[in-house]
Amino acid sequence: MRYMQKYREKQELERAALISAGLVSQRYSDVSSIEFQITYYHGGLHSILMKRTISYLPTSYASFHIKCMHEGCTGGGYNLAPMVADLAKYRKKSTKGKIVCRGRSDTRNHACIDYEVNMQYNKLGK
Repeated sequence: MRYMQKYREKQELERAALISAGLVSQRYSDVSSIEFQITYYHGGLHSILMKRTISYLPTSYASFHIKCMHEGCTGGGYNLAPMVADLAKYRKKSTKGKIVCRGRSDTRNHACIDYEVNMQYNKLGK
């Protein structure tokens, strides 16, 4: 019973954070789409856990924090918001990089990601 209550509280906090982030169209009015291509690694740099693509449209929430996929990680994840902000500020189309999860876990350097962010912009005449 207590577990369900904690779970609901956690979900409510996540939902509130999502709403407070605003929409992509509100934060980046000239962006038509954002796409993240992410490769998750665990236990070492060559142990691929998963590859995924996440797409954002103007109607999506502008929350670019990706959860850590390592079971048992607390307080971790990957904040891609600075990369998106940099791309939008200079109207760049893409960037790549690597982020190590700083969350707490039973293993040191338990997870990291390689990411590629691709942005498309509205035409200037619109």
